[in-house]
Amino acid sequence: MTRPDGVPARVTIVEVGPRDGLQNEPETLGVEDRATFVDLLTDAGLPVIEVGAFVSARRVPQMADSAGVVGAITRTPGVRYTALVPNVRGLEQAHAAGLEEVAIFTAASETFSRRNVNQSIDETFATYADVARIAEALGIRVRGYLSTCFGCPYEGAVPPARVAALAARLLDLGVFEVAISDTIGVAHPGQVIDVLDTLAPRLPVERTALHLHDTRGTALANVFAALGRGVATFDASAGGAGGCPFAPGATGNLATEDLVFMLHGLGIETGVDLERVLRASRFLEGQLGRPLPSRYLRAETARRSRDGRDARA
Repeated sequence: MTRPDGVPARVTIVEVGPRDGLQNEPETLGVEDRATFVDLLTDAGLPVIEVGAFVSARRVPQMADSAGVVGAITRTPGVRYTALVPNVRGLEQAHAAGLEEVAIFTAASETFSRRNVNQSIDETFATYADVARIAEALGIRVRGYLSTCFGCPYEGAVPPARVAALAARLLDLGVFEVAISDTIGVAHPGQVIDVLDTLAPRLPVERTALHLHDTRGTALANVFAALGRGVATFDASAGGAGGCPFAPGATGNLATEDLVFMLHGLGIETGVDLERVLRASRFLEGQLGRPLPSRYLRAETARRSRDGRDARA
């Protein structure tokens, strides 16, 4: 297929299933299963994999012993393995585990920030200034997440100008990329374009990523809108794992296989093997004991089940 004019020739997919996907699941997987999941994602050609989070195991039991996961995975040269860190202690743990990249997170909504991490937005920046300074000394790259960029479960609409100002502050800290996040899955394509256009003077497009949730079924439409603005990095979770805790019953993260299927259909390169992503998602389904919401996964499961019945007949 001929690639549409004005869209990137290649997209980087940041696989967040082992972290953002699993941390919102009711089940807690052990180190071995989480490491196997990461290895299957590596085998699928995902170029960036967020393997866990160095956070309190009491608050987020699904992320317990992320250091053990890092130690158990089979690393492939050229794949970036990263983890979320909330503070200097988390950074030190990630460094001790052998990671060369981490992610920090703040919010575009004051209420969300206080409810999520019990800190104001300014307090989170003070914490991350120390993280960024020490990370630079250790040779560790830092990515920044900015939550609630398209809407807050407590405050409602979030002004795009505020998103742009906070993204610029993250750049000033020294992050190499900012993931503009639709935390509760309320964004629509028109809003995505508006936010990206507001961001453009302060956040270069090559340092812009989108972290989208599919709560209202608009994630792929939002990706398409962002491609037209030159965005070439998107977060996704294999199988669509990870329901949104602020939208009970919602599907949560954009599914990696749904994203790959659309991008390949547009003639955009990803380096990702779609069939092997399905293998990783099916493994995760088995560990969680229930179907995952990815539309591509559900369609392929139904098709192969039908074809199997037809063959037996």
